[in-house]
Amino acid sequence: MPGKRSAGLLLFRRSPDGAPQVLIGHMGGPFWAARDEAAWSIPKGEYEPDEEPRAAARREFEEELGLPAPHGEWIALGESRQSNGKLVTVWALEGDLDPDGVVPGTFTMEWPRGSGVLREFPEIDRVGWFGLAQAEPLLVSGQRVFLERLGAHLDGAG
Repeated sequence: MPGKRSAGLLLFRRSPDGAPQVLIGHMGGPFWAARDEAAWSIPKGEYEPDEEPRAAARREFEEELGLPAPHGEWIALGESRQSNGKLVTVWALEGDLDPDGVVPGTFTMEWPRGSGVLREFPEIDRVGWFGLAQAEPLLVSGQRVFLERLGAHLDGAG
């Protein structure tokens, strides 16, 4: 049986000096609350074999950020296998959105573990725009390759 698959959308824009910036989200919930480095993610999520990865990326962007994906040309950044074995497929899309407008989706988990108490947490507790070099140490390690691929694409397109 194939492993879990996830799809995401990496929104990017150009700063006033022309440098690319990406929109990433800090993962919500108690495990990530005190961490910053390697605790941010591209808006993404799992999908079933009968769902198109691109449709899943659009759906997950909307679920995690509470905003529709902007219109524009999707740039395929390929796939990467994460340390947990999950295969992630990502597209980049040039666009802009105000992080203050984000209304994150939520998930429920038992917390504290073993307490029998179910609590709700935001999937992403904050989002921000970062330059590629700034974003690199913040992203979970298995997603950093997508920054490199976006940078290479933009260098070739520029």
